[in-house]
Amino acid sequence: QGQLVESGGASVQVGGSLRLSCVASGFTFTYYSMAWFRQSPGKEREGVALISGGGTATRYGDSVKGRFAISRDDDKNTLYLQMNSLKTEDTALYFCAAGQRIDRLWHGDANYWGQGTQVTVSS
Repeated sequence: QGQLVESGGASVQVGGSLRLSCVASGFTFTYYSMAWFRQSPGKEREGVALISGGGTATRYGDSVKGRFAISRDDDKNTLYLQMNSLKTEDTALYFCAAGQRIDRLWHGDANYWGQGTQVTVSS
């Protein structure tokens, strides 16, 4: 059974940076597209960033373009999200997800989900 475990969430000030990690186990990581989503209280889940298996293609939500970068290390079965120039509106619980269909993954159709890591940005 596949498992995803996120880490790296923290409380930071506006303009700061964080790097989230997501370690995968129980499935062949390199064959899966991976994504980061986020959700804050009272809001719908939002796609943040996505990367294809092999890392050849990426996609970002409009609100994070130019500030966040997704990457993966298939040797370590690990997904990353580098977050720079953080804003208060980036405050959310961040989840990673794995899916075999990249076109469906962005819409939340994932095979595996992590439990999330909290990011809080304060002014």
